[in-house]
Amino acid sequence: MNRDKIIIRTSVIGIFANVLLAGFKAAVGLISGSIAIILDAVNNLSDALSSVITIIGTKLAGKKPDREHPYGHGRVEYISAVVIAVIVLYAGISALVESVKKIISPTVPDYTAASLIVVIAAIGLKIVLGTYVKKTGEKVKSDSLISSGKDALLDSVISASTLAAAIIFLTSGLSLEAWLGAIISVVIIRSGIGMIRESISDILGERIESSLSKEIKRAVCEFPEVSGAYDLVLHSYGPNTYIGSVHIEIPDTLTIKRLDELERQIAQKIFTDFGVVLAGISVYSVNTSSDDAARIHQEVRRIVMTHEGVLQMHGFYLNPEKSAMTFDIIIDFAVPDRSALYEHILSEVRGAFPDYNVSVTLDLDISD
Repeated sequence: MNRDKIIIRTSVIGIFANVLLAGFKAAVGLISGSIAIILDAVNNLSDALSSVITIIGTKLAGKKPDREHPYGHGRVEYISAVVIAVIVLYAGISALVESVKKIISPTVPDYTAASLIVVIAAIGLKIVLGTYVKKTGEKVKSDSLISSGKDALLDSVISASTLAAAIIFLTSGLSLEAWLGAIISVVIIRSGIGMIRESISDILGERIESSLSKEIKRAVCEFPEVSGAYDLVLHSYGPNTYIGSVHIEIPDTLTIKRLDELERQIAQKIFTDFGVVLAGISVYSVNTSSDDAARIHQEVRRIVMTHEGVLQMHGFYLNPEKSAMTFDIIIDFAVPDRSALYEHILSEVRGAFPDYNVSVTLDLDISD
């Protein structure tokens, strides 16, 4: 079964379960006069709506590329995750308003054995449903499903709190309904804000997953001519859809013919193994016939890497004919003034090798 069908099937299960729970809880809440149970029912309806949006988002994201969107419509899933988060946030705010009203004008609930059984059953169902939806979302890398799963697990905690309030009322006569409703509302609001932050982070573009970047670079370096892979850039156009580029270090003796073959082989391997499209493979030439270049390379590396905050130096090449030296460095984002450190390193290397025209590129720390 393909990814879209798995997401839609899981969402349909979520819709059915949440509508069923909402109906039972609403009936129990109205009969018992429990604001907490009624708010729990409303929360289940918002969960069902979230699943509907997940289905719509998945359908839209699955549309084929067109002239306006040549990379497909996969990012629609990120937008649907934001919509779901907004719904959760709205449900929390609405619930908080109702709870405050009940605190100001309290009512006494009237629980029955049937109502408690419904709440207990809801707790078990939500735990099972939340775990299933969340794991499925992680498996197919669907932010919408992961958010829905987390929300369902949160619902089980909310239902458990409602049950605790009912037990306290039945044993002591103390009604905590409205206050519990307020606490539940705050928890829902906090969850909604967290979901929005995560979804917006996806839309802005996050750092490449460490394990993926390391595996891709390792695969690139499996080719005998490649001595290093750097500056891996991956742009996400939806879950499991990456297009990017990479720099490779190769001997300066490699022919254009072999380089062309090598780039095609690397691109094919990375797409086959990871489903990642390498639209660009750039080249760092490595000195192979000069012992002097190797000595200077080692000395420059020693100078550069002694500075705290420098993560990497790569792409070194020495051109004796033009007395030119080039290389790239990566400085940690944690360094307060990256530009100042860069200028200091450039000045230090130029001072150590005054006979060379030194050119240093400051790369971003974009992948592990």
